[in-house]
Amino acid sequence: MKIVSTVFCLTLVFLNTFAGMGLAEEKIRLCNGEWPPYFSQNLPHFGVGSRIVSEAFALEGITVEYGFFPWKRALILAQSGDWDGVVGYESNPEREEYFFASNPVWKAPWVFFHLKRRPLFWQKLEDLAPYRLGGTLAYMYTPEFLAAEKAGKIQIERVPSDEQNFKKLVSDRIDCFPQLLDVGYFQLRKLFDPPVVQAITHHPQSLGFHREHLLLNKTNKRNVRLLEAFNRGLLRLQESGKYDHYFMELRENMSQSSPPKPWD
Repeated sequence: MKIVSTVFCLTLVFLNTFAGMGLAEEKIRLCNGEWPPYFSQNLPHFGVGSRIVSEAFALEGITVEYGFFPWKRALILAQSGDWDGVVGYESNPEREEYFFASNPVWKAPWVFFHLKRRPLFWQKLEDLAPYRLGGTLAYMYTPEFLAAEKAGKIQIERVPSDEQNFKKLVSDRIDCFPQLLDVGYFQLRKLFDPPVVQAITHHPQSLGFHREHLLLNKTNKRNVRLLEAFNRGLLRLQESGKYDHYFMELRENMSQSSPPKPWD
């Protein structure tokens, strides 16, 4: 009887071990970068965008490992297959040659920031011709905006960084500057004291939208399955109400005059 009991116990140990192996969470490795408040190595949950991606995968039993790189390098590493994919990018025909694109993770409006004492009036891009527009090098903003710039319908003074543009705006060297709504207010509150931030607003009319996608490379065969899992998890996260809550929490932080506080 002792022999039978011992064999039975050993059998249970092996079964539990293999069952545990079968239930172990799968891991996906994604390239990430610095683009607060959506993505940052220095923010809780690595930013609200990283949090959404991580939790959508977690709902499907998949753990995310992030590596933080300069954005251009992140795209190259993801495309080559060294990493499974990359966050922080829009989908376009050029990228779709190498990547599978998820359902839209979110969309964010491009808006013009300006000083409250210098109102901005525009309905179509041509209306912006009299204004001194700031821009950041290598940013397309929207296809229509870039086309208007190339056609000479609007004049844009481009500089290397968003921060430089906001400093030019505050010093009255440009009239307005396009930036994503959440990113703009995060940058303003990081750069300036509350009285300066309160002197700046944004025009309610949107220039267009940035549509965020998760991009998984076509090199790794399992990525078709992982993308389907992510899309399912994203829908579940949205239906749970947590998705909207995270963005509401973010924008409540953006409305405060004190420095950004962590969101948990």
